[in-house]
Amino acid sequence: MQLPRPILTIAVFAAVLGLWWAASTFGWVNAFLLPSPSKVFNTLIDLAQSGALARHALISLQRVGLGYALAVMAAILLAVTFSRSAALRNLLDPLLEFMRQIPPLALMPLLMLWLGIGELQKVGIIVLACFFPIFLGMRGGIAQVDHKLIEVGKVCGLSHGEIMWRIVLPSSLPSIVVGLRIGLGYSWRALVGAELIASSAGLGYLIVDAENLARTDIVLAGILVIGVIGLVADQLLKWGIARAAPWLASDLEMARA
Repeated sequence: MQLPRPILTIAVFAAVLGLWWAASTFGWVNAFLLPSPSKVFNTLIDLAQSGALARHALISLQRVGLGYALAVMAAILLAVTFSRSAALRNLLDPLLEFMRQIPPLALMPLLMLWLGIGELQKVGIIVLACFFPIFLGMRGGIAQVDHKLIEVGKVCGLSHGEIMWRIVLPSSLPSIVVGLRIGLGYSWRALVGAELIASSAGLGYLIVDAENLARTDIVLAGILVIGVIGLVADQLLKWGIARAAPWLASDLEMARA
C-alpha cells in the first residue's frame, strides 16, 4: 500500500530533521559545524524579528524575478525567431553552443568590468544561468510540433502569428514547462554566486557574511530560506501553468510522482 504523497513528503522531511537532531545532539558531528535544529530555528526567529531576513529575502527575490523574466523573454524571442529562420539558426547555433558551455560565474569578472558591481551585474549572472535551459526547452518543444497541424492551420487561413499562438506554442508547452522549471532552479543557484562578490544585501550576502563571522547557524538558516523560497516559487509556477493550460495538469502531476 502506497502512502499518500503529502504524508510521504512529511515523513521524509521529518526523518531528515530527526537525523540532523541526532547528529548534533549526540556529537556525531561537531556542534560548531552542524548546529542543532533548535538553534537554527531560534536564529531564524531572531533574523525575522530584526527585519534582516525579510530585507535580504526581498532583495534576492527582486533580483531573481527580474533576471528570470528577462531570460524568459529573450528565450521566447530567440526560439521563435529560430523556428522561422533557418539561415539565422545556422548562423548563430555555433556561437550559442559555445556560450552554453561557459559557466555564468566564470563571466562574473568580465560582467563586473562591463556592468559595474551594482544590480546589473547580479541580474546579468541570473539571466545567463536561466537563459539556456529555457531556450532549449522552448526550441525543442517547437521543433517537435506535428507539421501536419501546422499545415492544417495554413489551410484554414491562419497567419504565421496565429499558427504560432494557437498551434505551435500549445503543442510545445510540455517541453517549455520543463525548461521554465529548470531555469527557475538555476536562477537561485546563480543568485548566491552573484551575491558572493561586491554585495551588501541579499541571502547570498547573508550566508557569506555569516561564514566570515563563523556563524554556522546563520549559514544554515540562509540555506533553508533559499530552499523554501525556491520550492514555493516552483509550486507557484506549476500552479500558474495548470491554471493557464489545464490540459497540462496531468503532466505536472506525473512530474511530481
